[in-house]
Amino acid sequence: MAVKMRLTRMGAKKAPFYRVIVADSRSPRDGRFIEEIGYYNPLTNPAEIKIDAEKAKKWLGNGAQPTETVKALLKKSGIVD
Repeated sequence: MAVKMRLTRMGAKKAPFYRVIVADSRSPRDGRFIEEIGYYNPLTNPAEIKIDAEKAKKWLGNGAQPTETVKALLKKSGIVD
């Protein structure tokens, strides 16, 4: 089972809000997931990023592959160098 850390879209039309989740790579974007580890709100100024560092490091240690966007958010949060 390939596990990915990725974003799932929430919020209303034209007002996106994203959750950072850990999910099987075969599941759909807004479908079933294993665990929610944080959120990202791009509409605030500056963008609000809240990710649980312990959970993120645990999943990265277990082999979860972050998407490019999640990797950038982890770097901004200071979780990954």
